[in-house]
Amino acid sequence: MTATFERPPVLFCDFDGTITLRDNIVALMKHFDPPGWEPIVSDIVALKKSVRQGVGEMFALLPSSMRQEVTDYILHNAGIRDGFPELLAWCKENGVEFFVTSGGIDFFVYPLLAPFGIPADHIFCNGSDFEGERIRITWPHACDDQCDNDCGMCKTAVIRRFPKDAYARILIGDSITDFAGAKLVDLVFSRSHLTERCRELGLPHIPFETFRDVVRHLSQGDWKR
Repeated sequence: MTATFERPPVLFCDFDGTITLRDNIVALMKHFDPPGWEPIVSDIVALKKSVRQGVGEMFALLPSSMRQEVTDYILHNAGIRDGFPELLAWCKENGVEFFVTSGGIDFFVYPLLAPFGIPADHIFCNGSDFEGERIRITWPHACDDQCDNDCGMCKTAVIRRFPKDAYARILIGDSITDFAGAKLVDLVFSRSHLTERCRELGLPHIPFETFRDVVRHLSQGDWKR
């Protein structure tokens, strides 16, 4: 049975470490271990570098000739979190818009999501250019004039397309790229560092382990706050 909502929910879901079981960019860097990647990650976590700057610098450490090797590694090792098809089915059954808002890169985000039938215009992620000697990341969804975090893929810009008075905005995520978006939405389904951040800021959140947890809370109407 299709549910009816006063303010229809809209879901914005992180990709790395949320839909997938691991942060693919960090896993990739650990595996191929190009010299200099670890200080860049430390600077991102310490907020000394923006996500856009840091991610761009890390991929620039890898030659474009490694494109297939890098892609194959992620496709074979990412893993999809349990219950993801059930979440998509719940959204479809209830007419709820579901968007992937990813700080990941197109060359692995799209292939990993291909089996799930998510429309391309519902997937937001960064782009890539392998024409030069080094991998270059492109930023088709950069920050709007209301965000100065230099996000790369600006999740808050996507969220703002759905006015708060018209939608119950729900974010699903786990880490630093979700911090700004968590402050805008009505409810956060959180994991890892995002749970800690929501607790620190007193933001409404529900910790989860699998997407089955998320479906259960959505079905129970726990987002109506």
